[in-house]
Amino acid sequence: MIDQRSALLNQLRLERDDAPSAGGSARKWRALGVGISLLVASGAAAWFVLESKAAPVVRVATAKPTVGDTAARHGPGSILDASGYVVARRQATVSSKITGRVVELSIEEGRRVEEGEIIARLEDTNQRAALAQALAQRDQARANLEAARVALENARPIFERQREQFERGVVSAQDFDIAKAEYDGARMNVEVAERALAVAEANLAVTERNLVDTIVRAPFAGVVTVKAAQEGEIVSPVSAGGGFTRTGIGTIVDMDSLEVEVDVSENFINRVQPGQAVAVRLNAYPEWAIPARVIAIIPTADRAKATVRVRIGFEEKDPRILPEMGVRVSFLDGEKETLSPRPALSAVVVPREAVRIEGSRGVVFVVYEDRVEQREVTLGGASSEGQVVLSGLAAGARVVVGDVAGLVDGARVRIASEE
Repeated sequence: MIDQRSALLNQLRLERDDAPSAGGSARKWRALGVGISLLVASGAAAWFVLESKAAPVVRVATAKPTVGDTAARHGPGSILDASGYVVARRQATVSSKITGRVVELSIEEGRRVEEGEIIARLEDTNQRAALAQALAQRDQARANLEAARVALENARPIFERQREQFERGVVSAQDFDIAKAEYDGARMNVEVAERALAVAEANLAVTERNLVDTIVRAPFAGVVTVKAAQEGEIVSPVSAGGGFTRTGIGTIVDMDSLEVEVDVSENFINRVQPGQAVAVRLNAYPEWAIPARVIAIIPTADRAKATVRVRIGFEEKDPRILPEMGVRVSFLDGEKETLSPRPALSAVVVPREAVRIEGSRGVVFVVYEDRVEQREVTLGGASSEGQVVLSGLAAGARVVVGDVAGLVDGARVRIASEE
């Protein structure tokens, strides 16, 4: 029985080959390592090709230092930039004081008018008829007054005679009382007629005023910017009543009252002071720096936008400055009395297309090899050479130029050209 069990165990035992030699094992491991290395290299190459194809193509420019004449032309450095609009402090939508149909209109957009000039006439048929009626009523009141005065003059001698006779005892008291009542009545009729004449004259003045109100005049000298009504339309100062009813004749703007309104972030309002020098650039004329001054800082903040409104007045008038134009303003360093470079700030100039403006600061993308770094910078003024960056960017730095909307910090890029 024991022998049978041993035979069965021997049948189940696995027979092993001799152990492999050390040299053969090393060759196998080396072959395996080479295969893995080739696989990793192939994957890396494929990833690099795919990543390169996905990277956007950008243009690159080099930041240049503002030295010598370049810095001097910028003059006092900008300590804060903001955007706003040209507004008119004095403008009016002119209308008539009464409701009426326009029969004459003498304004057009862009035409200059003087103070008191007639710009429109309304139909005055009803007003003239009312004026004729008021004149007739006044004449009638004058006639009534004259008749009352004549009656009084006639009653006075009768009353005086009756009084003398009553005092001598010639006439009775009853006769004297009758004469006195007639005299007092005549005197009161004169006073009533005088009051009636005053009422008629006041009514005449109102009617004449209504007739004058059919003529619309310019309240001040300015330029017509909007022509709101046409001949034949009804003008009502109260409300518009239909497609042919207007509330105004036109809008007049006093061009001498133009100024700039900007919203400054409340975080930087401490950089703005009344009377501070400002350089204003119209979006339509970006190369033209218009000297200006801060008129006032409105003493309230906008809770929704976290901004404070600042009024800026032009120091030079020019017909190219128009209401509602967009502007960029640079608040200049008030401590700088003369035009001089600002070497302490290490300012540099970059193309305007390289800066994405966000409030009073800007964002640029600096290129390092094949990747970009998003960087916040402090902006100065702009000139024909480009945008001045006061801090946050060193001379020689390479920045992305053009559309940077799709870039993020650390993104890989491909450089198409370098300026």
